[in-house]
Amino acid sequence: MLFLRLPARLYKRMILIIIKDLSIGADSFMSKALLIPAFSVLLGMLTSCMDEKKTDDPSADEVNLYSSRHYDTDQALYDNFTEATGIKVNLIEAGADELIARIQSEGVSSPADLLITVDAGRLWRAEQAGIFQPVKSAVLADRLPDNMRHPEGLWMGLSKRARVIVYNRTAGMPEPLATYADLANPAHEGKVCIRSSSNIYNISLMASIVARDGEAAAEEWATGVVANFARTPQSNDTGQIRAVASGECGIAIANTYYLARLAASEDPQDQAVAAAVGVVFPDQEGNGTHVNISGAGLVKTSPNPENAIRFLEYLASDEAQSLFANGNHEYPAVPGIAANSTVVALGDFAEDSLNTSELGVNQAAALMVFDRAGWK
Repeated sequence: MLFLRLPARLYKRMILIIIKDLSIGADSFMSKALLIPAFSVLLGMLTSCMDEKKTDDPSADEVNLYSSRHYDTDQALYDNFTEATGIKVNLIEAGADELIARIQSEGVSSPADLLITVDAGRLWRAEQAGIFQPVKSAVLADRLPDNMRHPEGLWMGLSKRARVIVYNRTAGMPEPLATYADLANPAHEGKVCIRSSSNIYNISLMASIVARDGEAAAEEWATGVVANFARTPQSNDTGQIRAVASGECGIAIANTYYLARLAASEDPQDQAVAAAVGVVFPDQEGNGTHVNISGAGLVKTSPNPENAIRFLEYLASDEAQSLFANGNHEYPAVPGIAANSTVVALGDFAEDSLNTSELGVNQAAALMVFDRAGWK
């Protein structure tokens, strides 16, 4: 049994000695009869040793992603990473809550290395489910701003979207409309369109208001916004933009990348919708415009943690950040990387520097505020 624990290099050396003896030094039948079985045993041991090394080698083979991003443009990220490293990217796609539940049910046998999803609120849910482990990476610490990283390294933001106010250009920008707080002003009664309170983007926006101003102020704001609804909350962000362009709503809230998609579309009708609305980046004189993120966390039962961290570091590279920007009209999380020209055309803005982990911490309070305010 001690023989089996020898390093592979010693097995190789012993085999070379036997081969030499077989070829030049072992001319008797008895010598060859003894050496040939020994050669076979050592060769088998070497093969077994090499197979074991291959299985245990963290730099070999693959990384398994569970992703809820659902963007075809992300394939370029996977292909480029594989080309650069030789590590194959295996992809499982589903909704964030479904993937979190799947990782929990798979337990220690889960093949998942990374969970990638949109919005800090969903990353926080995964954190609360106990499926993440801390990531220690000098590359990520250097590349990603502090507010894009969980304080304990459990997850990190890799791209951003600003949550802006849109208005109908033909009707003109109603006043006042410089802040999120202005959406609750009685001057906008019957004009505001927005998604439901169950939407994760709205939950994170409300969580940021709770974090900054407290629950009482957040509830007062939410009650005022509800009083200004033009219709019952419905549809998605693109639906809000279309409703403003058509004149059904006077103002609405949407993420920037939905606006950019419409503007960059080859469909003339989409382009017309984008051209029909103006954009306000709220709170430029205060905390800055709220941003939500797309991010990832390392699964605590990851079978390939080294590969997973290499992939995270790649996602923070100049190349990957540019792909986020140009492939899906997101803002890069890494400072100094240019956004797509269509996004840049929306305007410059200062963003809220609140750590994205606060959006998760205050999620439960945000939902209670919505409920008390009657925001369906």
